[in-house]
Amino acid sequence: MRHIIPQLIGTVFLVAWGGTVQTPLTFGGPEALAADAPSEVAPAKKPGDVKNAHGASPSKIKATKTHAALKLVVVDKDKGALAGITISVTGSKDKKKLYAEPTDTAGYTELLVPVGQDYEIVYLSLGFTETAASLPVADKPNQNVRLTLRYTRILPKKGDTGGSGIVLGGINFDTGKSKIRPESFEQLDTVVEYLAHKPSAKVEISGHTDSVGNKAANKSLSQQRADACVEYLVKKGIDKSRLTAVGYGDERPVAPNSTPEGREKNRRIEAKEL
Repeated sequence: MRHIIPQLIGTVFLVAWGGTVQTPLTFGGPEALAADAPSEVAPAKKPGDVKNAHGASPSKIKATKTHAALKLVVVDKDKGALAGITISVTGSKDKKKLYAEPTDTAGYTELLVPVGQDYEIVYLSLGFTETAASLPVADKPNQNVRLTLRYTRILPKKGDTGGSGIVLGGINFDTGKSKIRPESFEQLDTVVEYLAHKPSAKVEISGHTDSVGNKAANKSLSQQRADACVEYLVKKGIDKSRLTAVGYGDERPVAPNSTPEGREKNRRIEAKEL
């Protein structure tokens, strides 16, 4: 599973009525990166390139009087273009959430957005979403907006023997049971959203326990809980062939089982893209 976090926002051009205007962005992303990540703006493209910008294939969209053409490029500073990144944008006025196709081999994706409002740009991932930027789109016709986004990959720590997926925090069960509590549905719905808009993705849902009690019983319980999560996703419309449920019991701790806090961390559900 690739762990990818937005690091910085690159160059934005607006092209309207044949003219070009640079527009400011509000930066977002995890606070932890704000202190560590260097601030660097990607090299500007020539204004004339914006209208004709495209990825591995020719552009399929055209700006109109009421909709701007938003053209996004996602890059990694070491490996270049990133394919398979799923992005949503939400308008500040109409509150409608729009989804772009996953980025292609050139790191490119595109979509049309109504003019005259700000847009929250969000990167979807398993179990969580992260806001990358707020982008203003003026109430003007025939706008072409090109935005370069840089990500940094978060790799597993060397020697880490714990979980290899994303911990789906907030998924709760009654003690010793596999019935999902209603407060867990919101978290599982983020997985549904991700899978619904990245149709090529296949995911392993894994259940984990602490080391208290019978080892075989713990493994069985972890399998039942993973099965219950997969069943929820299927009921929400995700094809079961894209999902795998695995129960690891106490085999993959992420914290010592010698403390209450450690045992709580070890009782978890993870999602890993295969």
